Amino acid sequence: MSIWGKVAGAVAGAYLGGPLGAVAGAVAGHFVLDRALTQEAAFTIALIALSAKMAKVDGMVSPLEVEAFYRICRVPDGEQKNVARVYQLAQEDVAGFEAYARQVAEIFASRPKVYEDVLDALFHIAYADGDLHPSEEAFLRRVSEIFSLRESDFIRIHARHNAHYKDPYAVLAVAPEADNKTVKEAWLAAVRDNHPDRLQARGLPKEIIHLANSRMATINNAWQTIRKERGL
Repeated sequence: MSIWGKVAGAVAGAYLGGPLGAVAGAVAGHFVLDRALTQEAAFTIALIALSAKMAKVDGMVSPLEVEAFYRICRVPDGEQKNVARVYQLAQEDVAGFEAYARQVAEIFASRPKVYEDVLDALFHIAYADGDLHPSEEAFLRRVSEIFSLRESDFIRIHARHNAHYKDPYAVLAVAPEADNKTVKEAWLAAVRDNHPDRLQARGLPKEIIHLANSRMATINNAWQTIRKERGL
């Protein structure tokens, strides 16, 4: 059974608690949430809720951003109604996005790399309409702060999505003046950290692992650009 069949219902709500549990528990479901999938369910519900909150920060809900969410999460037809309800409830919830982000920070405190995965997916959605609105950037920056990510982490993740300014050094989080050995080591570390197997081990549902392919392509392109520039 896919993650979507197991993410809905009161069992998920009871597991998560807090504002994320409230929106999850409000969706009627008849599947039991497998304990082995609780982290996957937590990631999925968190992404739905934060995406819904972000969609409203610039004053209008862009259909392109909603479509991007469904494209990223690959929601099957049979589960779109439940997911749409979670999305709508999160938008209407009086709890601010910061409450959701703080709960995500608590849930994944032992796996801080998941914070980057959440932020990366949110950037992907935010850029769905071709640009990043200042209010969306402020939203993402605040989420990053709540996750206790460094400024360099925020810049690195942002660089993977900014088609107008794709700095290969920012993608690899190295200075332009870094020596060749340092740059290559940064590239290898990024490849290891973002391999699909690593993402799945961190608790991301298989339905979202495909994002790793796009991320890896960006990382490898950054390295190839630097290699060409330096004649390596």
